[in-house]
Amino acid sequence: MSFSRRNFLQTLTAAAATTAFRPPVSALKPPRLKPGDTVALVGPAAPAFTHETVQVAVESLQALGFKTVIAKHVFDRYGYLAGTDADRAADLNTMFADASVHAIMAMHGGWGCARLLPLLDYNLIRRNPKILVGYSDITALLLGIYAQTGLVTMHGAVGSATFNPFTVQYFRQTLMDGQAVLMENPRDKGDLLAQVKDRVTTLHPGKARGRLLGGNLTVLSHLMGSKYLPDWKGSILFLEDVGEDVYRMDRMITQLKLAGVLDEISGFVFGKCTDCEPGKGYGSLTLEDVFRDHIVPLRKPAYSGAMIGHITHKFTVPVGIEAEMDAGAGTIRLLEPAVR
Repeated sequence: MSFSRRNFLQTLTAAAATTAFRPPVSALKPPRLKPGDTVALVGPAAPAFTHETVQVAVESLQALGFKTVIAKHVFDRYGYLAGTDADRAADLNTMFADASVHAIMAMHGGWGCARLLPLLDYNLIRRNPKILVGYSDITALLLGIYAQTGLVTMHGAVGSATFNPFTVQYFRQTLMDGQAVLMENPRDKGDLLAQVKDRVTTLHPGKARGRLLGGNLTVLSHLMGSKYLPDWKGSILFLEDVGEDVYRMDRMITQLKLAGVLDEISGFVFGKCTDCEPGKGYGSLTLEDVFRDHIVPLRKPAYSGAMIGHITHKFTVPVGIEAEMDAGAGTIRLLEPAVR
């Protein structure tokens, strides 16, 4: 290797070392929510579809004992976005800076959160840690903010979600009670001989420990190569998606494989892929086939079917918290509270 080429490679390595985020020994945990606290509703991606949808979210949060504030640009509309990138990012920065706001909840997913990542004030967020909760496209914010600040973020309900007893239970236990929660699917056969709804499937048995990292597969895969993803080493990767053809799921999981992510993780949990059935016509794989090709050969604890995703009954999964998964039982157990 020539001297100039060696120096060039050393320079690249040094630059990567100075820009790559290394999570702190202790995660930056947000304060827990208490009755009377204020939850801000923001629109970092898709616009609010109707005023009634937002009002239902307000009433649901009030029923949980919270006050609410609606960010300035929630009802803005710029094509498929809730206003311009600058305005949506300003809403997030404003809510993190506002001492009267204790948690921030996205109204909707959709698309647009990744466009905000270069516009967020990460020093401000680090100085003002608070709960940020959402799923789907909000994955970009959950992972990006964690990667840049160490703040534990929450993969859970958005404002337009269905606040049923199952979802509320995990929301309360994780964000209000500060419990080291055990996440397990409902085990109700109904009047059937075997459980059909909300089954879990063990892909490879065993237990694994690590930081919970993940979210929506499509969003996550499109952040690959950026500085807005954390170090995957020893983590438990959880994924979900919606409305994707199986070949696209195959392509995105292959991308994680080629990028070395699957080699780094200690365990794998897949939630739900809603409306992701095999395509019509000749030669379609199933999602089971994709897992058999890419996940099972890892010989790491792995299961699918967790209550994570575009579904009405969902866990609140903290990003960046140590947990233990049991692929045989189909459970995730937090090893520490997600809030302080």
